[in-house]
Amino acid sequence: MKKILAFAAFVAVMLTAVSAMAAPIVMDGSTTVLPFGQAAAEQYMKLHREVKFSVSGTGTGNGFKSLADGSAKIANASRFIKESELETCIKKKVYPVPFAVAYDCIVPVVHPSNIVKNLTREQLKGIFSGKITNWKAVGGPNSPIVVVGRDTSSGTYGTWQDMIMDKGGKTRVTPRAQVTASSGALMTAIAQNRNAIGYDGMGYVNKSVKAINVDGIKASAANARSGKYPLARYLYMFTNGWPEGHILDFIKFMQGEVGQRIVSSTGFVSLRDIR
Repeated sequence: MKKILAFAAFVAVMLTAVSAMAAPIVMDGSTTVLPFGQAAAEQYMKLHREVKFSVSGTGTGNGFKSLADGSAKIANASRFIKESELETCIKKKVYPVPFAVAYDCIVPVVHPSNIVKNLTREQLKGIFSGKITNWKAVGGPNSPIVVVGRDTSSGTYGTWQDMIMDKGGKTRVTPRAQVTASSGALMTAIAQNRNAIGYDGMGYVNKSVKAINVDGIKASAANARSGKYPLARYLYMFTNGWPEGHILDFIKFMQGEVGQRIVSSTGFVSLRDIR
């Protein structure tokens, strides 16, 4: 009997050790989603000690690649999945399911010293395509415009392309644009150049830069939820098929009150007004 009990205890210890060494839930993709996605994962792990997350931000496009090849269980995205990405997933028997987790406003930003306060979508298209090259043409100083953008793997780049340039892809961002690999890098580039202009999610906008209104409308939570702000969008988490277990539980957590408070605390827009 003692041997049986000892063996049972040994098995229990081994199962606990195996559980502790279980592979983490990998979440990859959008750098826009990264701040609140990482914060939510950390909070979830505090509530569920048996669960581990590995969170990274390599861009929306790379997030979908990670979901397709099975290296990520959750793909964070700052735009909806492209048809080509969906086809790649399906070929690998991966079936992406989207979950909206936040709203966002893409905000044009300039150096704080810039006197320009508002730009129309048509003016933004002219600036980013390279047709408008001097700030004087849009009410600013007589200085050359320095365009700063994101790389093509960025979901924010893709959304900007659709909303400001054109969905058909005929009008591209000027080849003279400085390309940054992350949201943080873009903000640094704008803050250090008096003539620069860029764009990013509102959660990244800070006092080092100046936000520009679009068509006379300010980026705000209320204007994002109502759709009044011209560059409002959803932010997503995608899973392979309908999630189960802790992945489903985490998605519910993300969309629930605690998760939505985390969204708001990081400067992004919760799906509903959280008071």
